[in-house]
Amino acid sequence: MDEDIMMLGIIVVSVVAALGFAAVNFYSVKRLDPGTPIMQEIALAIQEGADAFIRHEYRIIASIALVIAVILGILVSWYTGVAFLLGAVMSGSAGWIGMKIATIANVRVSNTARVTTSMGQTLKVAFQGGSVMGLSVGGFALLGLGIVYVVFGYLLGQLSSERLTVVTNWLGIQYIPFTMSVSGYALGCSIIAMFDRVGGGIYTKAADMGADLVGKTEAHIPEDDPRNPATIADNVGDNVGDVAGLGADLLESFVGALISSVVLSAYMFHTLSGSQTPISHTLVNKLMLYPILFASIGVISCVIGIASLLIKKVSDFPHRELNFSTWMSAGLTLLFNGVFTYLYFRGENFAGVGFALGALSPWLSAVLGIGSGILIGLLAEYYTSYDYRPTQTLAAASREGAALTITEGMALGMKSTFIPVLVIAVAIIGSHVIAGLYGVAMAAIGMLSFVVTTVSVDTYGPIADNAGGISEMSKLDPKVREITDHLDSVGNTTAAIGKGFAIGSAAFASLSLFASYLYTQASPEDVKGYTLILNMINTMTLAGAVVGASLPFLFSGILIEAVAKAARKMVQEVRRQFKENPKILSGEAKPNYRECIEISSAGAIGEMKGPAFISVLTPILTGFIFGADFVGGLLIGTTLSAIMLALYSANAGGAWDNGKKYIEHGHYGGKGSGAHSAAVIGDTVGDPLKDTVGPSLDILIKIMAVVSLIMVNIFSKYNLFALIR
Repeated sequence: MDEDIMMLGIIVVSVVAALGFAAVNFYSVKRLDPGTPIMQEIALAIQEGADAFIRHEYRIIASIALVIAVILGILVSWYTGVAFLLGAVMSGSAGWIGMKIATIANVRVSNTARVTTSMGQTLKVAFQGGSVMGLSVGGFALLGLGIVYVVFGYLLGQLSSERLTVVTNWLGIQYIPFTMSVSGYALGCSIIAMFDRVGGGIYTKAADMGADLVGKTEAHIPEDDPRNPATIADNVGDNVGDVAGLGADLLESFVGALISSVVLSAYMFHTLSGSQTPISHTLVNKLMLYPILFASIGVISCVIGIASLLIKKVSDFPHRELNFSTWMSAGLTLLFNGVFTYLYFRGENFAGVGFALGALSPWLSAVLGIGSGILIGLLAEYYTSYDYRPTQTLAAASREGAALTITEGMALGMKSTFIPVLVIAVAIIGSHVIAGLYGVAMAAIGMLSFVVTTVSVDTYGPIADNAGGISEMSKLDPKVREITDHLDSVGNTTAAIGKGFAIGSAAFASLSLFASYLYTQASPEDVKGYTLILNMINTMTLAGAVVGASLPFLFSGILIEAVAKAARKMVQEVRRQFKENPKILSGEAKPNYRECIEISSAGAIGEMKGPAFISVLTPILTGFIFGADFVGGLLIGTTLSAIMLALYSANAGGAWDNGKKYIEHGHYGGKGSGAHSAAVIGDTVGDPLKDTVGPSLDILIKIMAVVSLIMVNIFSKYNLFALIR
């Protein structure tokens, strides 16, 4: 018990450090000078638009979440419903706070660039604002999980040896209580992430596409020009999509990776209990607590890594400074966790668990996950950064028009999927050799163990982008826009790397959750010697895999169509204002920004429900019709298809974006040239791919896996096919 208290102390320290540091950074940024009256006026419009949207969105999500919680409470258990609401609250809180600080920091970043003309000082303000999102992600994720462990695990006894066995509820459904508690928590985080990512993605890309297609290509006015009615909506979209959506997304990825290893440990303990190599209760408790402790140490390391950048004198090379903070966070995470892992597991008997290299096996699997994540990130940088040949070749294709820009980008995106998938495959095999299926789950945790810093770096990008918009609309010195544009371009590269980590971790976590899905189908009499086998030649399994492979395409098509629908209305509105009031383009009259904000809001709110319901309802409906084997195939097909499509979307979209920026920096005719117009069209094609489709696919496969895990014992007993067969 003393060891448990000490371990929980580590979690408490990490939560207090993360959320306390987030509060310090929040108020430090807020105290900075917001600049001139016109800058403050523009920033206030962005802030009010973002607040109005997220309040409306959260009201809708709250009503849906309550319904889901009640259903879970009735069909599964009351604590599953409560844990679901807790996860929703934690994820929603992180997204809200991150968005709030982003709308406060943007104008202060502009003003810092205006007053100091220093790249380093401006970077520090943008990163300090972004760190609030990162620290909130780690802090709230661990706070919620800590509550689940303390309340359900210890106070309600779900972690005791007697309760780590299968129980039967009133419907005759069998499950291990604690696995349902953590799965409910993860599902709550996932639902918020899906709505935030889909709603925010539709909002921001509709505004962005509308602003670019009319402003840049038709009116030939600069990006973020105050004459463009869609500019405020575009800047609002950066906050609701790329900040709130990003934060909820990576919090969900973080929690999904953690709970995959916890659930897997519990079912391994149960299924091996009657075998010749059972897992001891002491070891399974350690296996179930280890992931959250590993993550807690990672959060503490990230606090040090973030503080190191904010305390030191920052140079004028943002990429180097951000890498310094990231590598310090990753290095300390590995070092501290290596020592902790050895002390934590030494002396244990690992028979039946599959730890090939003794006490350090799970740590080595995490190291392999980190290494593969870094490699996937570097590959994403290679394919999307304009410092490298692929994006430069794409930019060169723009000289021949938009058709070749799009064709070249599609080819780049398709080719970019192969090597990252090889990396994922090798890492899956390697981590399994080192530590079995538990090692595969630890590889996902390793990828996200310094998520606090990666989210901080990712969030700084949209803040810098917003700062550039404010400086343009406020007509500040062009030097200010040069500083913010440089920070923004670095942010685009770091965001592409972050997407690579998210995709890789989703693959690992989904595999672990899928293994748990198969374990749940072992009946008590089959437990002894149970092996994980999914018969792909089984008609139901194969049919499920085929349907599953098509699902990400249906899902992505609905998202792209939703963005296009809202963007079409935005284009029509911008054209209408320019036509009806020519004084807008001459600068003699102000455009109606609010109308464009309302178009984006209505489009996002109206279209976000469909994709979210697809992710939740597909495994449930197909399970109740065809049964567990069909859903097993469905999960395999969806996961494989979604990984490819997510990599394609992220890399093609990122390359189109940075290809446009490469031309804007003076290549192939620069701004206003034919190549630039073609590149803008390519960028608008890529916008919904990289910022809406790609990130949402990561959430899709994890939501489907968690929902299936929760519901499998219901539809394996009650399904239409079993009744008529």
